[in-house]
Amino acid sequence: MSEKLNLPIRPRRNRKSPALRGLVRETVLTPADLIYPLFIQEGEIDEPIASMPGCHRWSLEGLVREVGEAYAVGVRAVVFFPAIAESLKTPGAEQCYHPDGLVPRAIRAVKAAFPDIVVITDVALDPYNSDGHDGIVKKDPVTGDLKILNDETVSVLCRQALCHAQAGADIVSPSDMMDGRVGAIRESLDEADYEDVSILSYTAKYASAYYGPFRGALDSAPKAGDKKTYQMDPANWREALREAEQDVAEGADILMVKPAGPYLDIIRAIREEVDLPIAAYQVSGEYLMIKSAAADGWIDEEKVMLESLTGIKRAGADMILTYFAKAAAGVLG
Repeated sequence: MSEKLNLPIRPRRNRKSPALRGLVRETVLTPADLIYPLFIQEGEIDEPIASMPGCHRWSLEGLVREVGEAYAVGVRAVVFFPAIAESLKTPGAEQCYHPDGLVPRAIRAVKAAFPDIVVITDVALDPYNSDGHDGIVKKDPVTGDLKILNDETVSVLCRQALCHAQAGADIVSPSDMMDGRVGAIRESLDEADYEDVSILSYTAKYASAYYGPFRGALDSAPKAGDKKTYQMDPANWREALREAEQDVAEGADILMVKPAGPYLDIIRAIREEVDLPIAAYQVSGEYLMIKSAAADGWIDEEKVMLESLTGIKRAGADMILTYFAKAAAGVLG
């Protein structure tokens, strides 16, 4: 047997027991870090989503029940994504600001049952737009090319955000990536005396292939073209810092990076540049990869779920939108 090495520094000393590892742990994940995205639909049926095992399109009654189960294990924030009937979709997305629409009724139902839960709403036109885009679409009569109209879209987004605020939303979350929408929404809310409603801006939302299962859940894929003229190029990171700087200047309260897992460097880069809280969205593709691999027995779902969420928080996220929110909170206790 060889002689002992002369090693005054032995990092393994701090790993020798569970209690000691807990004392020196640098990143701690808790249920308070998690935001639960929930899909909603009209009617009385709670419908399983084929593309996202374990997720449902909830009726309002089912939504309140699911929020209650999440609340019981420590989840204190939810965000709603509506599945809108095709008959209500229009080129101008007028349904998005209807005061008795699906989202306002969902806000009121959840707030009535759980007054202290944080209700966040998605502010974007794609669920309501007959073109399936996040903005108002103009088609060139000669070439047939599509153009997403920025300023016209922002005007509608302001009406949508105000509608959600009037229904009782705590936070509105513009996910459209139109230029100037944060400042315009802030001004609209303040002028209507909703200065206490926060804005969680999708600051760096990438044109990602990881969104596929989500679009299947809401049937909200573009009817033509793609979203690359408004969502960010996955190859860019300096652009994310520019977007963050602009959102801060326009009055955002929280910044978001989406997706989370493939863009941990972006979370870290923004974290080092701004003082605002940062959210990160573990999107449907990330969720489905874990669920699928676990279903086939290749990975331990619970352990990979917690490891992936811890990695997102370690990168610099203060809060995480994840379809695992209820399950993770139940494990974390």
